[in-house]
Amino acid sequence: MSAAHADVLPRSDGSEPDGPAGPDPDEPIAAPGREDRFIGGLAESIGGSLGDHAVRRPRKIFTPVRIVLVLAMLTFGLHWLQKYPCQDAAWSNWSQYRYFCYTDVVALYYAEGLDQGKRPYFDHKVEYPVLTGALMGVIGLPVHNYAVTHPNTINEIIWFYNGTAFVLFGFGLASVAVALALRRRRPWDAAMIATAPALIVTATVNWDLFAIGLTALFMLAWARKHPWVAGLLLGLATAAKFYPLFLAGPLLILALRTKRWKEALITVLVGGFTWLAVNAPIFLYAREGWNEFWRLSDERGIDWGTLWYIGAHFPAGVEKYGIEPFTTLGGNIDLLNKVYQGLFFLCCLAIGALALLVKRRPRFAQLAFLVIAVFLLTSKVWSQQFGIWLIPLAVLARPKWGAFLAWQAAELIYFFSFYGELLTVSGKHIFQEWVFVFAASCRWITLAVLVGLVVRDILRPQNDLVRRTYDDDPDGGPFDGAPDWPVLEKLRFWERRRETPADPGPELPAAATA
Repeated sequence: MSAAHADVLPRSDGSEPDGPAGPDPDEPIAAPGREDRFIGGLAESIGGSLGDHAVRRPRKIFTPVRIVLVLAMLTFGLHWLQKYPCQDAAWSNWSQYRYFCYTDVVALYYAEGLDQGKRPYFDHKVEYPVLTGALMGVIGLPVHNYAVTHPNTINEIIWFYNGTAFVLFGFGLASVAVALALRRRRPWDAAMIATAPALIVTATVNWDLFAIGLTALFMLAWARKHPWVAGLLLGLATAAKFYPLFLAGPLLILALRTKRWKEALITVLVGGFTWLAVNAPIFLYAREGWNEFWRLSDERGIDWGTLWYIGAHFPAGVEKYGIEPFTTLGGNIDLLNKVYQGLFFLCCLAIGALALLVKRRPRFAQLAFLVIAVFLLTSKVWSQQFGIWLIPLAVLARPKWGAFLAWQAAELIYFFSFYGELLTVSGKHIFQEWVFVFAASCRWITLAVLVGLVVRDILRPQNDLVRRTYDDDPDGGPFDGAPDWPVLEKLRFWERRRETPADPGPELPAAATA
């Protein structure tokens, strides 16, 4: 047992965790049916969970890693079939909504001028961060050039979609592979990512899997104690989608808690320089195109499905919708920006205080999940595919199936109701507004519950399945096994009061006590 953590939790099988030497190659992997009541209940239908004295035969072909990777490929295959009706862009009578197959990858091939050979940012403004725009151009411009030089030989939009999907599926598989690498004793946790229902329906709605894969690789590099590589990947991920920037916060908070600043500062600074290096050419030579992402982010109003939309469209009577202050904020974008950004900032302060003051240091993945989750819960924009940002983080933070699947079910309900809402506003009435508000509320509430469960695991680390398997924090890199900065212990005054024995008062003579 690690000397730095005298309160290290036992594994789920009752044995002691391994030390720095790592796991025994003959050690059995964690069995979800024995530690997860939801999976254990399902296992009863096929004979029950693994027994205490069961003998595991060595697997040569059907190893957990291979099974999980095959499941991930099947998930992406199902997604490709689900989007197949929309690949040729021959959308008529709102077929992209009726078949639930709309994707920005197809729509923006035309909207961003790629079908005319326009270079992203230089010849046409792009509403995405620089690296995503570059990916669009790297795939789209050669496809268009080939279509021009070889007329009537290919359908360029189908080629563009499938080329983009192939790259995005690669980054999606990378995120699953990273989860397997970070959880070698818990490979079945990665099956939660590989089979996530939201991934089946939204994987290529936009280019988000690009940033998700880069973010996963950043976490792997950090866990393997390569701060320079981690910084490079963090900068690239932020240049593809802005949300990975928020992961710098948990790094710095944990660096403060452990007083291990060097690696964290290297990662954050290298990430910042990488982001600047990627953005500088576009900023200098295509300033107007570069500004488009920031302009739209600032001027965009309340988006469908957000907390602010729910409040602005909440049923308030017969054919009446909206409650204050949400209705007022909907008409004042500047005030809305200040309110949601302020609320997110306060939530980050609360997460930071939790990380510093709780008795046992939280794991990096737990804090990373909390920060990105509260960003979505408070943001004015929550597109249908944004939920897949959280899938790898949620699994690394809390690998329990019950609440995870409840949240994923809510994501599916929202997905289908979202297309019903699109048809309704397009003139084909599907349902009343309260149905969509209900679906959006289910998504918001189930994610908020998952946030609460992760917070509970931080407050009660004995409930944390990852710490039942590992010594401390397999994702923590330099923080793994690090002792706390002693100064922080002085801030936990309530623990000192509880641990200090009551004063028995002056000792009385034996005669008096008699």
